[in-house]
Amino acid sequence: MKILAIASAGGHWIQLLRLQPSFEGHEVVFMSTKTSFASTVSGYKFLVVPDANRKNPFKMLSTVLSVFKHIKAVKPHIIITTGAAPGLIGIVIGKLFGIKTAWVDSIANVQTISMSGKIARYFATKIYTQWPDLATKGTIYRGNVLS
Repeated sequence: MKILAIASAGGHWIQLLRLQPSFEGHEVVFMSTKTSFASTVSGYKFLVVPDANRKNPFKMLSTVLSVFKHIKAVKPHIIITTGAAPGLIGIVIGKLFGIKTAWVDSIANVQTISMSGKIARYFATKIYTQWPDLATKGTIYRGNVLS
């Protein structure tokens, strides 16, 4: 199975790296917003995309086009993301291509699912929270990735 693992910088990337043991035995391609992160996943294919957020719509368009191009080239069986914008874009594009997707909401979101996570609910195959109190019928709790 080919996995495309997407995360933006900071805590999103750290949490994605914590999921790495669950990818064993699969072909994994990592995607993020910082070229320097390639060294943290040496031995794996690494793709870089522009960072974006809702405050900069022009940069967001650049990110959408870049993520689209990479997904089309990689042809993953599943897209897994810990957020934020590049991951959400990957989830939406994945749905358009019929790819299974998983959103893992950040552990920083203690009281409510993130805004991106709320949007991802409409597109992702599975939504995971890292807090038991945030689990609902459509949001799954299986523990957290930082413990």
